[in-house]
Amino acid sequence: MRRQLNKRDKLKLIKTLKDRFEKYIPRHKDIDWAILQKKLEANPEKLRILNEMELTGGEPDVVDFNKRTNEYIFIDCSKESPSGRRSFCYDQKALDSRKANKPSNNALDVAKEIGITILTEEQYRSYHKLVKFDGKTSSWILTPDDIRSLGGAIFCDFRFGKVFTYHNGAESYYESRGFRGSLVV
Repeated sequence: MRRQLNKRDKLKLIKTLKDRFEKYIPRHKDIDWAILQKKLEANPEKLRILNEMELTGGEPDVVDFNKRTNEYIFIDCSKESPSGRRSFCYDQKALDSRKANKPSNNALDVAKEIGITILTEEQYRSYHKLVKFDGKTSSWILTPDDIRSLGGAIFCDFRFGKVFTYHNGAESYYESRGFRGSLVV
């Protein structure tokens, strides 16, 4: 991935982010777009990562601001799990363990390649209060070491008005399961 953005692509991305920001004001009531835009424009690497999130179907949007650190938090706000990040098993160990029908990649390595962090269960539940997502799909979430060491991995979805957390073998993958990430700017 690691595509560098030219000036035209940067302007297009800023416009996309601004339009999304204005369309979904409740996600970021106390955030000033003008200040955020200046910070984005001063961070070309963060813009590149947001562009990768966009290109893989994540529809990134700012959902939080940490006043103490002066950092904005973007997450994938697409209604369903990002379309360009589905059908992956959980991590490289899981991918290596598959004998047949291997997926093309794994969620943790793709997230690292993009430059994002997979959401934790706590983040997934917290941000779900702002953005209702995964009504038809599911998303891998960061799996605690004690679960992963036993061969498992966890994922979440939203059904019957509730967020559910489930488990699978980390080597499993499904067309409707992807992953969501976050980026601190």
